[in-house]
Amino acid sequence: MQSDRTTTLIQQIEIACLWEAEAPKAGNVHPGASFDDLSHDDFVRSARITAFMLSRIDTRGVSQSILDAVRAVQLQVGKNTNLGIVLLLAPLAAVKNQHSLCEELPAILDALNIEDSQRIYEAINLAHPGGMSHVDDQDLSTAPSQNVKQVMELAGQHDMIARQYASNFQDVLGFGLERLAHWWSVSDGNRNQAIVGLHLDWMAHYPDTLIQRKCGQEVAEESASRAAEILKSDWPNSQQSQEKFAEFDTWLRAEGNKRNPGTSADLVAACLFAGLREGIIS
Repeated sequence: MQSDRTTTLIQQIEIACLWEAEAPKAGNVHPGASFDDLSHDDFVRSARITAFMLSRIDTRGVSQSILDAVRAVQLQVGKNTNLGIVLLLAPLAAVKNQHSLCEELPAILDALNIEDSQRIYEAINLAHPGGMSHVDDQDLSTAPSQNVKQVMELAGQHDMIARQYASNFQDVLGFGLERLAHWWSVSDGNRNQAIVGLHLDWMAHYPDTLIQRKCGQEVAEESASRAAEILKSDWPNSQQSQEKFAEFDTWLRAEGNKRNPGTSADLVAACLFAGLREGIIS
């Protein structure tokens, strides 16, 4: 029989993942847009697997739960649908219900040692994420020799997910939750609109690091500038902003979805989970 905490974790993780996947975000898979190798159904299946695997985090620990979730998704879905989401949600899910995320996360992250780094490296290599390049220190092709925060600090310069580990999730729990609360309040109950707005905000303020790794810094900054222009044109209220959004969506999907803003989508899922967890949204 599941405990109340396990049941709550499953619900919150699954809802966060499903809501993120359903919203028609620019350049991403959703019910109305697929990639050649990815469909919305792949994300739905992955959400349910991830929710179950991460719900065991109190007994399995952060890094083992990450590895378990990635293994299960690879086995049952066979695609890298949500590595970034798993990496972001696991430490957040490890905070017990009666504690604040901001207060408890630093101790959880500080406790992740070299063995945890090894399991996280194994999970990342299993998922085969796009755009990964060789680095001189703590490369994914070698066994890590530093704890999780140390290796994430090295990677944080070019990866927003690693940056969250290095900064105690400062961006998610600060900027992300503030913007989530804003969009939730101004969207008149339109959940998808709120989530798309949050995604645009992430892209505008933090150039997407998946785009950066795949296409270079200049293209990532162009994507950020385009997202900012959409928001400045009173999205979604003006016709001009809707036209700019459609053009942006087409540009991101061009050349085989080469400019897929996947990291921004992962950060949205983390915000949704944190928002549910902290009672900011329901």
